Amino acid sequence: MSHTPAAYQQQLDAKAERLRALFAAFQPPALEVFASPAEHYRMRAEFRIWHDGDDLYHIMFDQETRQRIRVDQFPAASRLINDLMPCVLAGIKPDPLLRRKLFQIDYLSTRSGQVIVSLLYHRKLDEQWQSAAEALRASLREQGFDLQLIGRAHKQKICLEQEFVDEVLEVEGRHYTYRQVENSFTQPNAEINQKMLTWARDVTRESEGDLLELYCGNGNFSIALAENFDRVLATEIAKPSVESAQFNIAANGIDNLIILRMSAEEFTMAMRGEREFNRLKGIDLSDYRCNTIFVDPPRAGLDPATVALVQEYDHILYISCNPETLQENMAVLGETHEIARFALFDQFPWTHHMEAGVYLRRKG
Repeated sequence: MSHTPAAYQQQLDAKAERLRALFAAFQPPALEVFASPAEHYRMRAEFRIWHDGDDLYHIMFDQETRQRIRVDQFPAASRLINDLMPCVLAGIKPDPLLRRKLFQIDYLSTRSGQVIVSLLYHRKLDEQWQSAAEALRASLREQGFDLQLIGRAHKQKICLEQEFVDEVLEVEGRHYTYRQVENSFTQPNAEINQKMLTWARDVTRESEGDLLELYCGNGNFSIALAENFDRVLATEIAKPSVESAQFNIAANGIDNLIILRMSAEEFTMAMRGEREFNRLKGIDLSDYRCNTIFVDPPRAGLDPATVALVQEYDHILYISCNPETLQENMAVLGETHEIARFALFDQFPWTHHMEAGVYLRRKG
C-alpha cells in the first residue's frame, strides 16, 4: 500500500465503514473518527538483529512469508527512534562484547525526548559487558540522546541507571506526566492517546459521583479523568504498572484517586461480597457512589462476570483494542444500555487493527 496522505485517508475511511457495519444493530450515533499521523506515530519498536560477517543490522520478518527484511529506517516509529537506530548500531558494531549473541533491540521513546534502549542477548551478561554498555550509553548521550540503556538475557536484567522514562502528554491544554516502565504496557501511539484522553474527558464532563476504573495500567485514563469526578477508584494487577500509577498520581497532583492492585475478577468478587481481600483493608467500597465505570480491557474483552458487574452502572465508558470482542460484550450490555457516543481511534495505521470507544447510558 502506498503511504501517501490520500492512501492514509482511504484506509481510515475503510476502517470507519467496517466499524459502523459492526455496530449497526445497536443504532449508534454518528461515528467520531480520530486520525493518526501517517508516519512517526509508534513510540515503541522491536527489531531482531542480523549478523552478517563484520556487519549487523535491524531486521523484521514478514508475518505471512517469514521473509527477512532489513530495516535501516522505520517510518512507522517516532523520529527519535529513527534518529537513534543507526547511532546505536554504529556504537555496537566495533565492540565484540556488545555484539556477541545480541539478537534483539527494543526501543521505547517519548514525546518528551526520553528514550530507553534494551539490548537482548543469548548469553549471560558480565561486568565486562556492563563496562562496554556504559561506554556506549555515554557516547549516545554525548550525541544528544536523553537515553537509558538496559541489558537483558535469560533470567537477567541489568539497568545501567533506571528502567523508566517520563512521558508528557497534553490534554485540553494541561500537561500530564506519565512514568513508563521498560517492558510494561504503554499506549503505542502518543498522538492517538492524547485524542483518546481528550474524548474520554469530553464524554464524562457532566458526570456526577465517583468513577470506578478496571484495568487502569499506569493510570493513563484515570489521572486525566479524575477532575470530572468526586473520587476515582481504579484497579490494576501488574505490579510495575501500579508502581508507575502511584508515581503518576503524585507527579500530577491528583488527590482523589486510589489504585488497588487487584484483577478485575478479584474486584468483582469483592464488590459482590463473595470474598474478602487484605488489599482492601481501610477502604469501604460501600462508601463510593460510582455511577460511572470505565474499562479498557485486553483483546479478549470482558469475561461474563465482569460484564454483569459493568452492567450495574448507569454510565459505561468502554475503550476497546478489539472491536469484535466489544461487539460480543455489547450483545449483553445493549440489553440495558444504549450508545450515546461512538468513536474510532486509528491507533495502528496501515493495519486492520482498530481502537474503538463507546459511552453507554442506561436505557429509559
